[in-house]
Formats: sequence, structure tokens, C-alpha cells
Amino acid sequence: MSASASAEDRRIRGLRAPKPTVDPRAAHGSILEAERRPGGAIEHALTVFLAGAECPFTCSFCDLWRWTLEGPTPPGALPAQLAGVLQSQPRPLPDRLKLYNASNFFDQRAVPARDLPAIAELARPFAGVTVESHANTIGPPALEFARRIAGRLEVAVGLETIHPVAARHLNKRLDLVRFDQAAGFLAEHDIDSRVFVLLGVPYVNPEEAVEWTVRTAEYAARRGATRVALIPVRGGNGEMERLAALGRFVPPTLSQMEAALERCLGLGPVLVTADLWDIDRLPACAECRPRRIERLRRLNLTGEPEPPVVCRTCGAP
Repeated sequence: MSASASAEDRRIRGLRAPKPTVDPRAAHGSILEAERRPGGAIEHALTVFLAGAECPFTCSFCDLWRWTLEGPTPPGALPAQLAGVLQSQPRPLPDRLKLYNASNFFDQRAVPARDLPAIAELARPFAGVTVESHANTIGPPALEFARRIAGRLEVAVGLETIHPVAARHLNKRLDLVRFDQAAGFLAEHDIDSRVFVLLGVPYVNPEEAVEWTVRTAEYAARRGATRVALIPVRGGNGEMERLAALGRFVPPTLSQMEAALERCLGLGPVLVTADLWDIDRLPACAECRPRRIERLRRLNLTGEPEPPVVCRTCGAP
């Protein structure tokens, strides 16, 4: 833990389960996905989950820390991980490469600056490259990496929520002024932005969860986001369980995710999709859950409204 960690950081980290051992010589894995892009075209993306240093910001809702190293990322580790994954992929390679390191791509503790040329060279076959970063680390290094790669850069940034009370309790060290600066910097330099928006944020009444998710997506759209991903808040990090016991966090439901995505489909030109990672964890009727998840997959790919799922067991819609 950083010597500059706050009391809040230490409390949140103290509630976590022991971190699994992470091997810096091997990526956690990779997946191939089909994604809709602005304009409606479908592109195929290879997402590589890299093993590197933990993010220093200690957000209250984060569950990515368990996939990170205890110390800084060793120089040379990330290029070796990426090369290993790319060598195992069938040809031709997909359109987009997404590099998710459970941290901040432009934090040199997580991604050593000396490794950027090698990473850029490995990314040369791809038309688009997506990396993730806290807004506080977006600046000239992003522009330099955009110049190095052959394809177009997209930076994924967590806005999370614009709810004034909830945002203060996320321990994210981000205000809207700083987010706006980062979004403006990316737009000024013709770099795409993918914005993460949370559903079910602590300190937001469940009855208002969908409304604040939609408002936050609208805010991101006004700030030039190319794409918005709606992500349900998940428990399991200790802090969410503490807040749930206090009545300040209620896990979002599958029906809330449906409602949020449906309301965001008309926000064009920004493209809004539902993040389906661990979607089975969201509370829902066992009978209609599979059909609802498949409907979300279709909405993600088409962006076109369709009739709701009808279920005789739970009475939906």
C-alpha cells in the first residue's frame, strides 16, 4: 500500500479478502467479442487481460484489485504477456485490440514507459486500440501513445456517476471538472473515449438508480463520449457488503439494467451498451433470466428497441 494512502483507502483495503498470487509473466486471459461501433458497423475485438500493478485510487466499488500485482509492473512483462496472447490467436486478427490491465494504462507504475514502443509495435495489426485510464492520468502520454500505434486510439474512462452525494463517497478522487478536462483533451486530439457508467451506485436510492445511470450517460454524451458502457456495481470486495449492511447499497437487478439500456438507446450519436460481464450475478427471475440476457445481447449489437420479455412466472413485463 502507498505511504500516501488515506484512512479511507486503508479501511477499504482492510475489508478485502487476501489477494490471489498473480504471475507477471502471463496475461490472465483473453476473449473475442463482437461489438457495435458508432454508425452501426459490427467489429470484432480481442480483449487481453494483462497482469500489472494495482491502481492507486482505491475506489470503494472496485473488484479489479484481485487481478493485480503487489508491486510495480516489471519492465518487459506486459509486452511479453501481449506477445504470448497474440501468438495463440487465429489469423486474421480481429479489428480491435482492447488492453485492460485492471489499472491505468498511463500510470508508469502500471505500464512502464520503456514498454510503450514494444506494445505499440505488437498492436500494429489492429485498426483500433482501446486502453483504460483514470481521468487523472490522461494527458500527453496518451497523445504520445496515440502517435505510436498504427490504428486509432480509444481511451476507456470511468465517470461512474454524476449523483453529487454518491460521487463523493466513491473514493475515486475525481470531480466533474477533472473529467471534463480529460474528455476535452481526448476530443481535442481526435482520440475516442469510451466512458464507464455505473448502475446501482451506493448512496443512490434503488428507485432512482436507473434515472441517475441515464443522467450520467447523457452527461458523458454531452462531453463527447464515443461510447458508453453501463456497468452494474458488484459486491464481493468487502466494502459493498459493509454498505449493504448499513442500507446504503442495494445490488442492481437485471430488470434495472434492461430499463437503463432501453432509455439510453436514443442518445445517439453516442453508442450505449450494457456490460454483460458476470451478468448472471444480477438478481432476476430464474425462469426468464436467460431470455432477458439474450435480449440485452441483441440490443447491444443492434441498438434497436424490441418488445420486452414476457414471463408467466414473475409477471414481467
